[in-house]
Amino acid sequence: MTAETDWGGAPSVLRMILGRRLEELRIRAGLGYAEAGAALGVSHSTIRRMEAAKVARLRLADAEKLLQLYGVTDRREIDAFLHSVREANKHGWWHTYRDVMPDWFAAYLSLEQAASQIRAYESQFVHELLQTEDYARALLGAGDPNASAEATERRVALRMRRQELLARPAPPRVWVVMDETVLRWPVGGAEVMRAQVDHLVEIGRLPHVTLQFMPFADGPHPAVRAGAFHLFRFRAPELPDIVYLNGLAGAVYLDKVGDVGLYREALDRLGARAAPARSAEALLEAIRKEF
Repeated sequence: MTAETDWGGAPSVLRMILGRRLEELRIRAGLGYAEAGAALGVSHSTIRRMEAAKVARLRLADAEKLLQLYGVTDRREIDAFLHSVREANKHGWWHTYRDVMPDWFAAYLSLEQAASQIRAYESQFVHELLQTEDYARALLGAGDPNASAEATERRVALRMRRQELLARPAPPRVWVVMDETVLRWPVGGAEVMRAQVDHLVEIGRLPHVTLQFMPFADGPHPAVRAGAFHLFRFRAPELPDIVYLNGLAGAVYLDKVGDVGLYREALDRLGARAAPARSAEALLEAIRKEF
């Protein structure tokens, strides 16, 4: 690992990379969890949590001691690792919005901001990275009618801040398949929907964005039972593809090869069956006239 990080500025994702690197070094050294834990004076389960990035932060002293235990002697390599630990322990920019988002959502934002590719299926609403401010405001307000106006505006601001990744110098590749329902559900009323459709037309012209739609006429499809989901891919070779599933009470993150493969296959089938990306703009313009 070099002093330059290639993880997209998302601290918890960097902790995942560091954890997997520690796991590789431990296995290479022929040591078990208990032996590593004994060196730090902690339980074997703590070592497991460190390697799985399920600790709030990595302590520099612990990281350095483990590197030495695992036979890492090159001072430059140790210093580079410790530099990454310091970076991983920093809060992401989204930490300032912790008052209006659930704790589990920080992990999602870390994945989103670090991904080199984001693929998604949306069954009811426009993908959050593609929403206009007014659409987001109407949707968030409807989803939590008891929230204060200030809290809703804070959530809208968070959503708009997230979208800045699409304008980065090296933006992620974004490929979203949405049901036609997304375009027919009048979130916020006709004026809001017209502006939202116009925004989709504009953003769909970006070279790193692909939009597809599943027409009503095509009937049920491979993701009809799954509901909305996201698949993240990363530049860092230490990280597997990760699937994100959202629920009312929390989120599920899948990284086992078999599980991820099922969702990847569903996205591939959706992409093959949905209207071609080149026809999306014509569909959007036709639907816009209906509002």
